[in-house]
Formats: sequence, C-alpha cells, structure tokens
Amino acid sequence: MMYREPARWSYTFQTFSFMSRLKVQLEPFPKKLIQTKKPIQIFERSVYSDRYVFAKNLFENGSLSDIEWHIYQDWHSFLLQAFANRVCVHGFIYLQASPQICLKRLYQRARVEEKGIQLAYLEQLHGQHEDWFIHKSTKLHFEALQSVPVLVLDVTDDFSEEVVKQEELMRKVDTFVKNL
Repeated sequence: MMYREPARWSYTFQTFSFMSRLKVQLEPFPKKLIQTKKPIQIFERSVYSDRYVFAKNLFENGSLSDIEWHIYQDWHSFLLQAFANRVCVHGFIYLQASPQICLKRLYQRARVEEKGIQLAYLEQLHGQHEDWFIHKSTKLHFEALQSVPVLVLDVTDDFSEEVVKQEELMRKVDTFVKNL
C-alpha cells in the first residue's frame, strides 16, 4: 500500500516498521552467532536506519508531511531515550551495492510487495545510506552515531555461489565484530 500511495501510507508504514524493529531489538538475546567476549545481535536494519534512511527519505521526497515527520522524530527520540541501554549499537555493517544492482536483485527475488519499487526510489535510499555511512552527514540528531564504526562491504558481485568470497566477507565481519 505504501508503494502504491506513498503520501497516504508512509507514516503508517514507518510507524509499523519502527515498532517492529524496536520490539525485535528489545527481545532477549538469542544464542550467540559469533563467538565474542559478550553476546551480540546482528539485525538486517536498525531503529536508526529506520529514521535516518527510510523515514528521512520519505520526508525529503514529500511522502511524509512536515507534521508527520516532526511527530515521527519526536516519538522516535522519546522511545530511543527511554530504551537507550537496550537499543544501543556498537557498529554498523553496510552492504554497499549500486541501485541498479539492488533493482536487479529485487527483480530476481520477485516479492509481490516489492513489485512497484522503481530505480529512482532505490537511488534515493542509496543516497541516504551513502550520506550516513560514507559521508558521515552532520544532519543526524544522535551525535553519538557519528562515532559508531562502520564496516563497508562491497557486495556488487553476486557471491551466492562463491564460497571463497563468502568466507572472505565473513572473515571481515568476524574481525569487525571482535574489535567492537
């Protein structure tokens, strides 16, 4: 619904997305995936990417009104401050690929709900990720995020069948996580 009528459904979708991510991050730790001194959790997206990439993008492209954006930021900040000790992040892993590669993979997945996604939207999201992780945009409200380390992995090439490339990427992730 959000992709068909962004101005109508973006706020609803972002509210739902954020709450879903927050609930998952507040759940007790599952078994460790990587052996470290302390348990870690790895998420596909965080409560921060929800705000600083997806919701921010919807505001900037006109899908969220000024009032919706301000309300979203207000309750987002409130909830993150209320749960600060349970949603803090120690690092980000950025899987970097061009919007064209992402669109190709999106078509390969063939998910019904992603059917209407256009290249222009992926280019916007790519720009938001690059501003945040590569250019360290100073527009962030959470200053502490600027010092959080980022591991950038170039995933342009398809490595789904390449064990050597998979192992190389996992070594980089393992080293990154162990050094947090």
